[in-house]
Amino acid sequence: MKVILVNERGATRSFNFGGLSKALLSLCLLGLPVGAFFLGANLPVAKTDLFDARTAKAWERALRKQQEEIAEADQEAREQLVALTVKLAELQARLTRLDALGERLTAAANLDEGEFEFSAAPAIGGPEDPGIAGASELPYQPPEFIDVIGDLSHQVDDRQMQLNTLESLMANLKLEDEQFIAGRPITKGWMSSRYGYRTDPFTGRRTWHKGVDFAGKMGSDVVSVAAGVVTWADERHGYGQLVEINHGNGYSTRYGHNSELKVGLGDVVKKGQVIAQMGSSGRSTGPHVHFEIFKNNRTVDPASYIRRTGR
Repeated sequence: MKVILVNERGATRSFNFGGLSKALLSLCLLGLPVGAFFLGANLPVAKTDLFDARTAKAWERALRKQQEEIAEADQEAREQLVALTVKLAELQARLTRLDALGERLTAAANLDEGEFEFSAAPAIGGPEDPGIAGASELPYQPPEFIDVIGDLSHQVDDRQMQLNTLESLMANLKLEDEQFIAGRPITKGWMSSRYGYRTDPFTGRRTWHKGVDFAGKMGSDVVSVAAGVVTWADERHGYGQLVEINHGNGYSTRYGHNSELKVGLGDVVKKGQVIAQMGSSGRSTGPHVHFEIFKNNRTVDPASYIRRTGR
């Protein structure tokens, strides 16, 4: 084997290797890669730790933050649940009051039993509308719970406002009906003298009679023909024991010749209430009640009011 070496100046040198030298050279050339491989395999390699202390602290902070957020969300949910519970209880109480009001209005209106069940849920129904294709297959979308509570609250407010208005109107109508002058001022007896000119029972002369007389049994009830306030309850010349009641709207009534008074000055009386006992006090020939009606301070014929049956 002959090896030729060339230097930088171009000069050459040759070497001749025998069989032994050639074997040694071949062995060296083949051993270099193998040695390099084993040498690299045995060199120490720097190890990289993916979960060092800094990473662990970051994970710990993240977990702590998540736990705090969960605790805050849980507390907020509990507070909302308590608020909703209170709201529902408040709405339930208001509905109970509205039911009581509705029952009272139903009774005041004299409705037949079962005609209007205020406390019961309204009856609803109807066939399914086939106009929407696949309507029965549409998924149910429940409304938001808070929105449902708000809608219910608005409905209760509207219902209460309407019922309060209805109650006020009915109270006004009832008051007007109470103040409406109608009927006779006695429970038992008969009309013994009418309104207008008549022969005076004491003088025999033609005189003007400002009211009507109802004769009856001594001590029988004298009743108010309308609600009002007592403006006189005492002796008065010619009338004997007199009761005078102001009914408002320019109307007042007088009940004379009583034997006993059951009301006093300033008392509020109801329609049909007993205000006196029939007698013969004052200028009278026997037990009866002298009944007068005044409209705007002027007497009117009680006959048309006596024939009334009420509104």
